[in-house]
Amino acid sequence: MKIVIAPDKFKGSLTSFEVCNAIEKGLAKASASFDIVKLPMSDGGDGLSDVIAHYISAQRMTSKVQDPLGRIVHAQWLLSSNGKTAFIEMAKASGLQLLKPNEYNPLQTSSYGTGQLIKSAIEYGVENIIIGIGGSATNDCGIGMAAALSYRFLDSDGNQLLPVGKNLAHIEKIKRDIREDLSNIHFKVACDVKNVLYGGNGATKIFAPQKGADPLMVDELEQGMIHFASVIKNDLGIDVSGIEGGGAAGGMGAGCIAFLNAQLVSGIEFVMQLASAENHIRNCDVVITGEGKIDKPSLYGKVISGIASLAKKHDKRLFAVCGSTSIDPSELKHLGIEKTYAILNGSISLDHAMKDAEVLLNRLSFNIGKELLARRSQ
Repeated sequence: MKIVIAPDKFKGSLTSFEVCNAIEKGLAKASASFDIVKLPMSDGGDGLSDVIAHYISAQRMTSKVQDPLGRIVHAQWLLSSNGKTAFIEMAKASGLQLLKPNEYNPLQTSSYGTGQLIKSAIEYGVENIIIGIGGSATNDCGIGMAAALSYRFLDSDGNQLLPVGKNLAHIEKIKRDIREDLSNIHFKVACDVKNVLYGGNGATKIFAPQKGADPLMVDELEQGMIHFASVIKNDLGIDVSGIEGGGAAGGMGAGCIAFLNAQLVSGIEFVMQLASAENHIRNCDVVITGEGKIDKPSLYGKVISGIASLAKKHDKRLFAVCGSTSIDPSELKHLGIEKTYAILNGSISLDHAMKDAEVLLNRLSFNIGKELLARRSQ
């Protein structure tokens, strides 16, 4: 029996590589006869660059940049072996992972460090830049990134503003000092959501609370985002307000379109193509996918939905593993998932599940293996 293991990370516990290994170990304990193919996945969030490096030949580069609060960090990015393509993970420079929980504040954070990574890549003479924008700590519509690439944002008196979320409401003019020529570079932005820039399903109302915003901050940031979208339209002639994915990473999707002329692409589709996932799934018997928490977003643009689409296309049995799930089993079956296995089952605490995720996932996968063997013998 050939089994393809294609999960996302279990955020806060295991990387996608560790998830693959834990599932493989459990299956191997159930039977040494399983033919296992491991395909670590990412939908564009933190961990993307490690997944990309697994599938292509690339050199790891390091640049000194600012973190979301302006402190100096050393962030990695990838340069393809032919020197033509750079792969940048926003979370490495502007990610929530770089902050302590008591530092979360999307009014004060900036995507400036991500712009510095882009600038570093440009200095190497690349022709293509792929940016994964998940896991950000920001809600600045990409003005920090743009500021690192010679854009300036001015108030009504012509004063230059600090490129942070709280200043979106005060920007009245966008200026650019032409230093870096971006016109000959093809930008793609890998994202995992379809949220628009503002409104009930927008960047601020959906994601800013996860980044430390209280209700008053959410209202301030939302009004700033609405205002700044009108400035972009007036000064750059681009309406970013209704673009699907424009709200990703606190408006970074919209910012990349406005300032880089970027193309938004599905992160999971991009990674599945790199991994030749369709070819592997076409030639297997069973697919196992998963992530730390299966919830509503998992059904749209995430790793699970991407892998499910391939499994359904090629009529393969699909199982999912997770730490926990809040989705009705009928919705998962509609996606094509035959059965979902969760670590949290009422007898295990969240702390225990997070701390011992590898061991618990190993046991869960052993049970899956035994069930697969039992069904095959029926």
